[in-house]
Amino acid sequence: MVNDTCQGISFVINNIASYGGDPDRIYLMGQSAGAHISSCALLEQATRETKNGDGVSWSVSQLKAYFGLSGGYNLLDLVDHFHNRGLYRSIFLSIMEGEQSLKKFSPELKVQDPCIKDSIPLLPRIILFHGTGDYSIPSTASEKFADALKEAGASAELILYDGKTHTDLFVQDPLRGGKDDLFDHVLATVHSDDSDALAKDAMAPPRRRLVPEILLKIANNISPF
Repeated sequence: MVNDTCQGISFVINNIASYGGDPDRIYLMGQSAGAHISSCALLEQATRETKNGDGVSWSVSQLKAYFGLSGGYNLLDLVDHFHNRGLYRSIFLSIMEGEQSLKKFSPELKVQDPCIKDSIPLLPRIILFHGTGDYSIPSTASEKFADALKEAGASAELILYDGKTHTDLFVQDPLRGGKDDLFDHVLATVHSDDSDALAKDAMAPPRRRLVPEILLKIANNISPF
């Protein structure tokens, strides 16, 4: 999946202009497993660039920023948590093709590896988002990854949302309408160098509610996340 993700990013970077996009304004974002896989891809690409550069079709420097939402970045820490949540250890290890893969695909551990220290400066700005009420992947996963990134010398920020669950930030909150903190934080980053866009953002009308609150509460009660 990491290689597939790298290839997907490569396609976007190398073809965005032909679709009318701006190659100087490309952002990478992933949620949950997507945050994990995309962060693995980011580190994998940075490592390839500093090793020999052979076959490199894109550079992490072409990304303006990386957003990780509710991700898990240290699989060794999460195995028991997933097991207790119903994703049993044997199944998870089968998916990961063995316990030996857990460290390899744990970005938090990878950034601490001295062998890739030359790759760290290549990384774009990294912003991690997580709800403190997330019981699918605890917010400590993002906290520890942010600390590891900063310790390694990367540009990393962490934004925590009090009481938000694994899906609140990108499902329930947008459906509620009104203020959407995650959307506002992402937009503020994307428009950080565009004063006109920021001014328009500030004047934007409130977002309308799309779903009655009672339905969101029912969904929250039955959702496994």
